[in-house]
Amino acid sequence: MDIQWYPGHMTKTRRQIEGDLKHVDIVVELTDARVPLSSRNPDIDAICGGKPRAVILNRADQADQQMNRVWVSYFKKALGIEAAALDSKNGANAGQAITFLVRNALKDEIARWQEKGQVGRPVRAMVVGVPNVGKSTFINKVAGRKSAKAGDRPGVTRGKQWVHVDASLDLLDTPGILWPKFDDKIVGLHLAFTGAVKDEILDTETLGCHLAAYLGENYPGALLAGYKLSALPEREKEENDIAYGYRLLETAARRRGFLISGGEVDTERMANILLDEFRGGKLGRFTLEVPPEA
Repeated sequence: MDIQWYPGHMTKTRRQIEGDLKHVDIVVELTDARVPLSSRNPDIDAICGGKPRAVILNRADQADQQMNRVWVSYFKKALGIEAAALDSKNGANAGQAITFLVRNALKDEIARWQEKGQVGRPVRAMVVGVPNVGKSTFINKVAGRKSAKAGDRPGVTRGKQWVHVDASLDLLDTPGILWPKFDDKIVGLHLAFTGAVKDEILDTETLGCHLAAYLGENYPGALLAGYKLSALPEREKEENDIAYGYRLLETAARRRGFLISGGEVDTERMANILLDEFRGGKLGRFTLEVPPEA
């Protein structure tokens, strides 16, 4: 699946981020805790240059709890970036946690401010990330009110939005930004699974086959429990993901009674339901990748 999506407004977004960097003290990068590496835009390193950074593993409630700790440790120890895992929809004390994270990442800079008599100066942080990673929901949770537009699809935030959190922190929301082409097919699939790429440009049935095959190989219990199956079909030798995933979709669709004229199984409907339930956390908690050092 050759996924390419780089609408014209993303070029504008990149220029906007570059122009606004001089107004902020730190860049807070949101990633999807289920795919922490795939959901990091490699262009952000070039865009943000030497600006201090912090990473939030968002949607941590939908990712494997143990892997959340592994990834936070990876960012801190291997990359030297302050990081934290967060459920920005339901987590408590998000504002305090992020304020602590940001101020800890800037502790040397804050000490210099205080030496200059700038006591109590608020930190100004820019929030960046790929589309649909949950930036606006994160900002609303941190601010404790509905300040930024949020949605369950990519492309909701189109302009910059300043949000005052408290006397010590201001956040700048930015539109989601991808990079021009996914050179790694797996990265493209991960972003498509989690909804960072608009479904309108994809063959969702093929995408559902890939996701079903991954879950069947790595999390079979989730499919068995989620779709009340007694067993999964065994993967045949040298069977590719699409062929195996299609047989898994057929099995789940028959169990759900998704039949169309002539008794044919409606695998397209099943693929859409699988993607929706995976994205909504209804099938369980999954982390689809491990740190490079692991």
